[in-house]
Amino acid sequence: MILDYVSIFPEFFAPLQLSLPGKAVAKGLVTFGVHDLRGYTTDRHRTVDDSPYGGGAGMVMKPGPWGEAFDDLTGPGTTIVFTTPSGEPFDQRMAEELAGAEHLLFACGRYEGIDQRVLDHARERAVVREISLGDYVLNGGEVAALAITEAVVRLLPGFMGNAESLVEESHADGLLEYPVYTKPASWRGHEVPEVLLSGDHGRIAAWRRAQAEARTAERRPDLLARTGVVSGLGDLDVRPAVPADAGEVLTLQRACWFQEMEANPGVEIPALRESLDDVRRGLGEWTVMVAREPSTGRLVGAVRGRVDHGEWDIGRIMVAPDLQGRGLGRALLELVQDLAPDDVETYVLFTGARSLDNQRMYKKAGFRMRPDRTSPPGAVVLTKKRISR
Repeated sequence: MILDYVSIFPEFFAPLQLSLPGKAVAKGLVTFGVHDLRGYTTDRHRTVDDSPYGGGAGMVMKPGPWGEAFDDLTGPGTTIVFTTPSGEPFDQRMAEELAGAEHLLFACGRYEGIDQRVLDHARERAVVREISLGDYVLNGGEVAALAITEAVVRLLPGFMGNAESLVEESHADGLLEYPVYTKPASWRGHEVPEVLLSGDHGRIAAWRRAQAEARTAERRPDLLARTGVVSGLGDLDVRPAVPADAGEVLTLQRACWFQEMEANPGVEIPALRESLDDVRRGLGEWTVMVAREPSTGRLVGAVRGRVDHGEWDIGRIMVAPDLQGRGLGRALLELVQDLAPDDVETYVLFTGARSLDNQRMYKKAGFRMRPDRTSPPGAVVLTKKRISR
């Protein structure tokens, strides 16, 4: 692959000789060419800019030097990349597209930009991509060109020492990457998650997927629509439970609380002992909401609440194991709080003492640990004051 860069500051591209890009050059995978735009000027002052037609602040890059540069550097298979804040947003999919090009020529603008006729002319002789790194403005296009280069060339076969690392990183499958850890297992009071030390590759893969989806839901929910990941109750059919739901609720309950049993070994978990009749009775004694996938009708979530000693007792927040970590649990928690009668002032719930993910979710939602309150064996109680409406 050939990559050329045209800039009035060619020194910006010294990093191309460092680290993995430099090794890729040594392997013959890529060829980098850096060109000073001033070398294509014809006046003794090597002028590359002039004042804008129509008036206004700043200077505009002249078309002449760019035309000469394109005459010299373009050929069959060339894609000219203009790095500009008015371009299409750069992402991993675009990096994959560009990695298939034979020759990338980066046109790095400065000042108020490049004369529009340069772009129009470029389209007559090559494929043109106008690309932006994000919704902000840099002093010039060089930094963007370097960022795009690194994202593109690392996708070339043979560039990465371990090709597997390309599969699991952020955006490879549309999600942000899961958190990573290395030795030591304990550092300054922070522990590596137990699942990563288990040697159980199935559990590790499931944990990583769940973490990636949770991180994406929290930081970049806009990405979830592209992956088909359910991001909240708005994607589901949510309604009060009816007796006919009892069988599916029991199945979901057992799947969810089996995981709780693994996280809290030796703790008696009532949800795992309940029969179908017990679940049916619960549907009559609690306010129970269920969530189904509209396309399949599959029951994927449930939650319940009821008044107990003047407090809104929240329980059985359940999400299908394959959809956990996508924000559904938090959405169900918000839903059940809204169902509390107006005179209720406190929400209360309990979870396993070792169910740290659950505890983090509840604390993030405003619940606080209550060691002063009696809890079932192996569990902890959390409460939250209701905000006056």
